[in-house]
This record gives sequence, C-alpha cells and structure tokens, in this order.
Amino acid sequence: MSIDSITATLATLSITPAATVSHAQTNSPQSWREALEASSSAPQGFELIKTLVYKPKTAKTATPVPVFVIARESSDVPSGVLGKHLNLKELRLASEDLLKEFFSLDKNSLSPLAITSQTYPKITTVIDASIDSSTSTFAVRGLSSDSTVFLSGKDLYAYIKQFATDGAPTLHEVDVATLQASADGAAAAAAAGTPAPARAGKEDARIEGAVQIAIGVKKEVDFPTWYTNVLIKADMLEYYNVSGCYILRPWSYSIWETIQEWFNAKIKAMGVQNAYFPMFVSSKVLEREKDHVEGFSPEVAWVTRAGKSELEEPIAIRPTSETVMYPYYAKWIQSHRDLPLKLNQWNSVVRWEFKNPQPFLRTREFLWQEGHTAFLTKAEADEEVLAILDLYRRVYEELLAVPVVPGVKSEKEKFAGGLYTTTVEGFVPTTGRGIQGATSHCLGQNFSRPEMFNIFVEDPNDATGQGKSYVWQNSWGLSTRVIGVMVMVHGDNQGLVLPPRVAVLQVVVVPCGITAKSTDEQRKAVNDAAADLAAKLKKVGIRAQADLREGYTPGYKFNDWEQKGVPIRLEIGPQDLAKSQTLTARRDTGAKAPIPLTDIETTVSTLLDTIQSDMFKRAQETYNSRLREVRKWEDVVPTLDDKCVVVIPWCEEEACEDDIKERSAKASASEPQDERAPSAGAKSLCIPFDQSRWPKIEPGVTKCVGCGKDAKRWTLFGRSY
Repeated sequence: MSIDSITATLATLSITPAATVSHAQTNSPQSWREALEASSSAPQGFELIKTLVYKPKTAKTATPVPVFVIARESSDVPSGVLGKHLNLKELRLASEDLLKEFFSLDKNSLSPLAITSQTYPKITTVIDASIDSSTSTFAVRGLSSDSTVFLSGKDLYAYIKQFATDGAPTLHEVDVATLQASADGAAAAAAAGTPAPARAGKEDARIEGAVQIAIGVKKEVDFPTWYTNVLIKADMLEYYNVSGCYILRPWSYSIWETIQEWFNAKIKAMGVQNAYFPMFVSSKVLEREKDHVEGFSPEVAWVTRAGKSELEEPIAIRPTSETVMYPYYAKWIQSHRDLPLKLNQWNSVVRWEFKNPQPFLRTREFLWQEGHTAFLTKAEADEEVLAILDLYRRVYEELLAVPVVPGVKSEKEKFAGGLYTTTVEGFVPTTGRGIQGATSHCLGQNFSRPEMFNIFVEDPNDATGQGKSYVWQNSWGLSTRVIGVMVMVHGDNQGLVLPPRVAVLQVVVVPCGITAKSTDEQRKAVNDAAADLAAKLKKVGIRAQADLREGYTPGYKFNDWEQKGVPIRLEIGPQDLAKSQTLTARRDTGAKAPIPLTDIETTVSTLLDTIQSDMFKRAQETYNSRLREVRKWEDVVPTLDDKCVVVIPWCEEEACEDDIKERSAKASASEPQDERAPSAGAKSLCIPFDQSRWPKIEPGVTKCVGCGKDAKRWTLFGRSY
C-alpha cells in the first residue's frame, strides 16, 4: 500500500497525518530514527512506535492466533507477564513466515496500519494505553521500510479502536508500565527463591479493608509485590523506560545523600580525597587484566557507534574503575614519598545484567562510592581494609539500624583479582536470605606488578638504590543497595519504616479536631499552632514539617505519612492546645502518647534516639535468632528452609564449598521453584571475624559439616540475593 493509499484510508476516519516521509530503507529502530532525523519533513521530538508479534504456545493441531502488540519503542514489554495477563502460554516472537502469512509484510515494514477489517478478527490486538493520552507525535511505519506516517496518539488509537466493534475480538488496552512493575515483582520473587504465589495466594495476601492508597498486600505472604508497592507508594522510586534502570526520587535519594555526607567526613579524616575519573574505558585497557575482567565481562556495556559512524575501537562503560584509574596511579606514584595515595569517587557504574532486575538490589546502573588506595607496605593496606569495613558496618548499624556480620569472604567468593575480600553480610528475615552489604578488598600487589600496571617505587630500605617495591593496593565500595536492604528489613504492612537518622523528614505535625462546624478562627489557630510547632523543632535541627494541605482529612494524612515511614507524627487539635500538649505516634511501633509542649524539643529529640535504638535492637535480635549453629549435614537444608542462615564448622576448601551448594540445592529440588529463581543451594556468605560467638574449633576434633575433614573456622552459609 502506498503512502497516498494510507493517507486516503486515514481520511475516511477524519485523520490527517502530521507528516509523511519517504526515506532510504531502514532495518533497525536506530537506522529508522536516523533516517527520520535527517529529513526536514519530520516533526521535532517524535517517538517511534514498535510492533511486536508473538506466537503463543498451542496444541499441535490448533492454529495459533498471533498476539499483535503496539507500544512505544522506548518501553519494555515483558512477554511473560503479558502472556499471563492474556491467559496465554509461552509467548514467543513470531517468525518471518508467520508475518508474511498473516500480514504479507516483513518485520521492518510491519506497523499498526497492517491491522485491517480482514486481519483484526484473526489476531489478538494489544495496545499500550498510554499512547491515547500522550501529547507526542508518533512515527509509524508506512507498511514499508522506506516510508513513515506521523500520527498523534489519539489518532493512532482511533485507527485501531475502529475495528473493536460489537462481535469483534476484544482490544486489549494495557498499561505497559504496570506490566514492567509486575515483571520486577516476579524478579524479586525469583531472587527471594520463592515461587510466584498462585491466584488464591494473591487473594490471601491482600490486606482486608485496604483502600487504594494503602500498600494492599501482606509482607509475609507476597513479599515481591509488597516490596514493589512500598517503593512506589512511598515515592522512593519511579520506573524508567530502560529496563533495569530506575529514577531515584528525593525521598530515597536523600537517604543516599545522608550516607554520602557521613561517609565523606569519615574517609576525609583518614586522608582520603575525592576525585572523578571518566566513565569510558577502552577495550585494550579493560582486557589488560583478564582475571579481573572475567567476573564482569558478561555485564560490560559497550559503545560501538558515535552518531552514524562505527568506532574504530569499542569503548566500555565502567563496571568498576580499577582499569580506569590504575594507569594513572603508575604515572603519579614515582617515589615512596608519593605514598600513600588515597582516592575515592562517587559515581555510577553500569553492569548490564541479564538476570531479572530488582530495584536497588540488582539494577543495570547504580550509584556507589569506590575507594582506591595504594600503600608502601602490606601492613598499611591491611589496616585500612578493616578500618573501611568498620565504617560500612557503622553505616548499616548506626544510620540504617540494620545489623550486619563483618567477616572475610572465601577464596571462591572473593573479588576477582584481589588478595582477599572482607564483607559485611546482612539478612532479610522475611525471605530468609543473606545479602552482601558492602566489601573492602585488599588487592595485594596483583595490579601493581609489571605485567599489569607496573606501579612501583624504589625500595627505601634497599641501600643499593636498585631495588623496586611494588605498591600494595586496596579497593572498597558501598552502593545504593543499602536502601533496598533497609526497606526490606524494617518495612511493615503499612509501608516504609525509616530510621530517624536517615529520614529526610523526622517529624510531621498534623492538625486535627477541625470539623465542618469549626470557625475560620478555630481552623487558623490550630494550623498556626502546627506550623509554630514544626518551626520550633526545626530550629534545634530536627527535620520537621507541618502538613497544612487543604482538602485532605487527618486520616488520609496519617496513612500517607505512615506509608512514607516518617518516624514521628505529632497530632495537635483544639483540645491539645487547651491542655498545652500534643499526641505523639511512633511509626515503628504505632505507640501513641501525649507529651507536653513545654521543652518539646528535648522530648522529641530523645524519642527519635529511642526509636533509632529500638529499631536496631529488634532487627539485631531477629538476625541473631536466625543464625543457627549446625553440626550435622542432615540439619543444613531444614535449617535453610526455616529461613535461617546456617553457621557450620568448615574446612575452607573450594571443592567442599561447591559440594555444599550443589547438595543443598538438590535437597531442595522437591520444592516448587520459579524457573527464574536463583539456586536454592547455600553458598558461603562470610567467615565471621568474631569466632567467639560459637564454641572453639578444636584441631583434629571439630569436623567440617560438608566433607568431614578438619574444620578451620565457623562460617556462615545461606541462600542469598
């Protein structure tokens, strides 16, 4: 069909294209966009429309009904979730033969305009509902790879809608963003190692009487949906149109800023300076250290084109910065007087993981800090490794009220290319899974040796002046994963629960007791009292705000701020003013108590400290109760199934570690698992520094639970994220 024919067809619906463009043949979205941008006839700021055709699984004798999806090019359409939404099995992209059979077109010519009164009854049509309300102009293939029609969202919608008449198949209008959220929820379920709940389970997860603005599901029943709902309802996160990437809204980014401010002060006191290195690294440099790169190579994102030109050499986007920074360390370190060199950078890294993304826990781009330091001696490096690790422990325990276990990683689990790795290991009680909180690595001299980056100085202890001393290096990092861990540990069925030290808003003051019969003077008196109370608290450094929004009931405000996790709510009304008091409500426990307005600054400050302390104590007691000492193999899997971490005497041999993981996974194979879930096997989490918590290992007497050889140290094994 020619452009003129298409235009004539659209005219019958009173649709006039914004423009039509003829161009060179294009065989990809990128080349299509470039061809349109090169045309002076194309509207500015257009969006591409993509069409996806899926073939569902059917009985061998049945004729498949193709699923025709119309969506924005920038959006992800998770086929698995879409299939469940349509009650269809195993949606797979249709072959070229099927496209030609149904539409007489190839994939580069296919567009929504291929839907006609003849084809519509033979297919299942799905359209992204956001297209209808969009103000964008959309580029639609003109049923060929060398022509394009530009339509408004409403006009494109109207064209498809005309075929959904009485007796015709249903037009499925879906919210693609919701599909993506569901996919991420399923991914979180996979990471938790639990199968997605059946429909009956979903019903059981719902909180009876929950209104639309509430979280809606129970944390202990449907953890993945709960986690996603909390992040969205608390305004912490927004989904982005690139899968695995998310927008951190101020409510969550402020937590990262608090951590950044605290940690910056501590490392600067240790002599660390902040710097910034480019995010791009050449393939030659990145591949220089194969052992190091091997752990990241499947996840490295590459830039291969600049505009219309192919790059002579692909450029990687940093997955980490050792290979970016160390060539310059070799340049800057010329003498032992240049040591120690201590640099840190706050940046983002990209790891293009193909596992299902999970907000904060597993994302393709994430924020972190990465410190890289160089020393003359191993003793200096060892000292810093532990000093930094203790700062990470304090971030979790003192700021986030999340308990962790400091320790060292096994040889198998250590950082690729490092000498040894220390870690703080957290725990999510609801799923029974461990989670690595942060790591501090001693790289030894692995990166400074001649075949690597050749970072050396003249040995100051060599009288001949001929000796070389290769520097000792460390690297250490903490990421925005901390936010996800905090949410999972402290959140409840009402939503987020924020520890006071990281809450951007510690106290909200809500005016109450105002009715329709209240006079303007009474209303003003209460509102002014709330504003004055918030101002008084702010003067002493308490982050407070009065909620004076009109048109919202106190009950709505209570629910709103509870979902966002504000530690303290102060309610104040006419009767409270008469008694010179306010009513406090703690977010962590729900406990309420009246307190006098006199010296309220001290009272509230003390209460915030109490909440911070109580939250940590409760989480620590839970974690400690889930660290189970196990001495017999037959107790390992039942303990894991009881959502605990096993603490076992271990020989520390890699073959035994592999065997423990494999055997524990097989023993759990009888339980239904989501096919995308990580292994149910237990891996080593860490060898705790504090071995005194468990009985002393007796050489020749205490045996490894995994293989029966002599045990060396108590070690945490568990299922993990």
